[in-house]
Amino acid sequence: MATEKNAEDFGDSSTATLKIVPKDYAYPLLEDLQSALTTPTEGGRTLVTRGGFNYFHYGCDGHQDAGWGCGYRTLQSAISWLQRRRGLSGHVPSIREIQQILVALGDKSPQFVGSRDWIGTLEEFYVIDVLHQVPCKILHAKELSSAEILGQIWSYFEKYQGFIAMGGLGDTASKAITGYHCSARGRIFLQVVDPHFKGVPNRQQLIDQGYVRWVPVDEFPSSTYNLCLILQP
Repeated sequence: MATEKNAEDFGDSSTATLKIVPKDYAYPLLEDLQSALTTPTEGGRTLVTRGGFNYFHYGCDGHQDAGWGCGYRTLQSAISWLQRRRGLSGHVPSIREIQQILVALGDKSPQFVGSRDWIGTLEEFYVIDVLHQVPCKILHAKELSSAEILGQIWSYFEKYQGFIAMGGLGDTASKAITGYHCSARGRIFLQVVDPHFKGVPNRQQLIDQGYVRWVPVDEFPSSTYNLCLILQP
């Protein structure tokens, strides 16, 4: 049986000593933001992420990562969802710990620790796989609105009701996809949880300002996207 791992399980090195350093959050992280949204149209078909997660965003733990840390924040939200789905109360790794894990895996050079380098969906998959031994599917979408891609996203939510981390080449802003809605007229919407908020949020503020929202697929920026679908039953 696979066992959960903490960062220190990777051992020590001269460049990246993997130690758990619990964060002292100045305020509680918001939970389950997506549950406050109503569907974008009446009728139609809707599937959303099953289970809750914490909303990680720029600077939420005192680490000033505005402008470069969105991939880490999406990953942290994904890990919090995965832990809660499995009934765990484990530590969600900090940005520095995520960097240390990637260095220990050999994916990054030692200089990566403490840097402001971005991470994408592939790195997010590596960390999830290492910490929780959960497979992920990387879905490469040249056209997010293509019937094939949307069909795979719908099938994923049907089977797993899971959590999708997404980033792009043209649209480099990392985000989570936590729901799928098809209106009665056939228009497709994806539910987005955006980690780019700065400050101390409240639930209604995040909804009003669009950090948690339903987005029609034809309104996403023109971009090639990579989606990390977490295959947690």
